[in-house]
Amino acid sequence: MISVYKLKPKFQQLLMPILTFLNRKRVTANQITIGSIILSLVIAVLFWYADRVTIFYLALPIGLLLRMALNALDGMMARLFNQMSKKGEVLNEVGDIVSDVMIFFPLLKFHPESLYLVIGFIVLSIINEFCGLIGKVIANDRRYDGPMGKSDRALLLGLYGILSVLHIPITGISVYIFAVLCLLLVLSSLTRLRKALVVHE
Repeated sequence: MISVYKLKPKFQQLLMPILTFLNRKRVTANQITIGSIILSLVIAVLFWYADRVTIFYLALPIGLLLRMALNALDGMMARLFNQMSKKGEVLNEVGDIVSDVMIFFPLLKFHPESLYLVIGFIVLSIINEFCGLIGKVIANDRRYDGPMGKSDRALLLGLYGILSVLHIPITGISVYIFAVLCLLLVLSSLTRLRKALVVHE
């Protein structure tokens, strides 16, 4: 399946100098993960008030790009500098889900016309990550398959922020957009479960 996640190796290569610098400064993988959660809270708050200060919509493309970098860095730090731990794994997985919910929550405010579909989008995003974890449980292979994984959702929300800054509304078609996103999340979740079962067998 097509997914932004497939670009991760190239993205990680670009981050290597930053990783080396952070390691020299004795920054740990768990500290980076906590930083990502705090950043997500800041993004969510700015997004919530973006209807009052339009420039706050830029917190989505800029903030989510930074969050993706932090999410990549914490994993790289853990693997390359022997910092992998059960605590870090729990912090990373739970932190990602909590962060997503915080960032997506303002969509309920901005799109009341698609309220149930937005709720569905948030719930299915959580289920999608749970399906990824199922692979870890049954086959020791955490699944990140698309077409609507975490990176894909971040890209689309970043695009949403850019459109909002440019005053290009999606209100009239939001029902269709969120309906498609929900369908893609279902497909992504089923793909993760199917591949996890294939690996297990």
